[in-house]
Amino acid sequence: MELWYTEKQTKDVGITCKVKQTLHVEKSKFQDIALIDTEQYGRMLVLDGTVQTTIEDEFVYHEMITHVPLFSHPDPRKVVVVGGGDGGAIREILKHPGVEKAYLVEIDDRVVEVSKRFLPEISVALNDKRAEVRIEDGIKFIKENRNQFDVIIVDSTDPVGPAVGLFVKDFYQSIFDSLKEDGIFVAQTESPFYNKDLISRVYRDISSIFPVTKLYVCSIPTYPSGYWAFTMGSKKFNPLEIPEGRIKDLGTKYYNADVHKAAFVLPNFVKQLLE
Repeated sequence: MELWYTEKQTKDVGITCKVKQTLHVEKSKFQDIALIDTEQYGRMLVLDGTVQTTIEDEFVYHEMITHVPLFSHPDPRKVVVVGGGDGGAIREILKHPGVEKAYLVEIDDRVVEVSKRFLPEISVALNDKRAEVRIEDGIKFIKENRNQFDVIIVDSTDPVGPAVGLFVKDFYQSIFDSLKEDGIFVAQTESPFYNKDLISRVYRDISSIFPVTKLYVCSIPTYPSGYWAFTMGSKKFNPLEIPEGRIKDLGTKYYNADVHKAAFVLPNFVKQLLE
């Protein structure tokens, strides 16, 4: 008998994967957690019925949400990841030798523990001496730490349930206050095909707070529509004005200096979302 998993990405569209094995299922205090092994994408973390990451394509998301802001900043030393309990963002951040401390602030400890057990390739850096895992509300953590960080990365789930508060203007203001005077932040901001209103609103909110606001995109096969957006707010540095030679080879599979620049080149329909 064949077993297939389907994520309903919208009420009219889904993605279906053939499953080799269900490895883990549980209900935490915050959400339903599942870890399945698929034929096409390998092991897959699913939260509340939504694909979060897979072994096959996770490198795209984790490299693009981290290296773009970290190379845009000339000297990132203290970095925060809000969400991202699988640990992939921390793994990429700690490839930068100048980073002294990387905080993972995840509200659900079970996501961290399940990822450590079933996704060791992704969570590998969570035990690094420069990493500090804090199981707490990321909104509260950001509000309580002002003028502390060089880079803040919001690696959230979709804007439902416990993640709703990560997509509002008050939170972006708290991030601004939590960053140092030359700080940068990036948030994942969903699909330009399926989440047009959200992208427009978030871009407008962030640009009302940060002097430099940019949206960039990449292709992630298992994410809704396969086309994903990130929004950056920067107090000082323009990610398109990086000195030549700053971007180093860190052994990435997707990100490089050319991709960094190209990611900010937007199709007309995406540009229109920002007007």
